[in-house]
Amino acid sequence: MVKRFEQPPHRVEVSVISLADMDFAHRLVAIRKERNLTQQVLADRVGIHVSNVRRYEAGTSQPTLDVLRNLALALNISADSLLFEPDERGPEDPGLRLRLEALDQLDPEELAGVRALIEGALLRHQARQLAG
Repeated sequence: MVKRFEQPPHRVEVSVISLADMDFAHRLVAIRKERNLTQQVLADRVGIHVSNVRRYEAGTSQPTLDVLRNLALALNISADSLLFEPDERGPEDPGLRLRLEALDQLDPEELAGVRALIEGALLRHQARQLAG
């Protein structure tokens, strides 16, 4: 007598993980793979041994500042993108964040005016803090 077991249909689950939900090691892996680079190619571009890339991606080692800079250059991203979650840097106020991002649309003269205005407001705030 042969028993037959019915197998349920195979189900494949796909999960999408944003860079915001990752630590440095996972962000490094995700960005490297997004760029279709092997660990060896990344190591060669950065000027380090492939075992270092493996350790960074495993989370067992952290790069020096020089290596971090070279990783960012090799991956064509900012070092902040490797280190910080998107909302971890910048103003907490979402409205202010959007306005600051819109500053990229200004011409250089307008941008210089905005910089001067911000610096003046910060200096006034610091002076009040020191006086008070």
